[in-house]
Amino acid sequence: MNTKEIYGIYDDDLVLLDAVKSIKKKGINIKEAYTPFPVHGLDNALGIKYSRLPYVAFGFGALGTLTAILMQYYMLVIDWPVNIGGKPHFALPSFIPITFELTVLFASFSIVGAFLASNGLYPGKKAKLIDPRQTSDRFVLVIDTPDIQDDIENIKNLLKNTGAIAIKEQETEEVEHA
Repeated sequence: MNTKEIYGIYDDDLVLLDAVKSIKKKGINIKEAYTPFPVHGLDNALGIKYSRLPYVAFGFGALGTLTAILMQYYMLVIDWPVNIGGKPHFALPSFIPITFELTVLFASFSIVGAFLASNGLYPGKKAKLIDPRQTSDRFVLVIDTPDIQDDIENIKNLLKNTGAIAIKEQETEEVEHA
């Protein structure tokens, strides 16, 4: 399915932030904002929800802890019990370093994997470059447009009035996620 998108290109982060607030007040849906560096308050202005990645990290960290304890218990108590100085086979304080390391390993790998999967980043993906300077000093707002030409002109005028230095319009193919 083809849709039309309008790109508003800005040269200042504060102007962009004010533009997002003005456009949202008019009830226009902003699809995405591309910035060369993080803009404080932009995620709240766009209405982006809080990330669930900490829950993924906690879950996999707990799995790493459980894996480490069970692995060490099996190795040192069931499979190959060795009497070292009369100490018990299941000496929990000696398990702490390995348990900590596996907790961090599972949590860090899972959070990287979840981040890449949730953002659709994979090897060989072609970057969507709207303006050649969007990675250095330009800020881009992407707005989905309705098919009515009058609304498209109103959106373009609104972008111009909010401080956009350039406005582009492009047909895009929408990719459905499985």
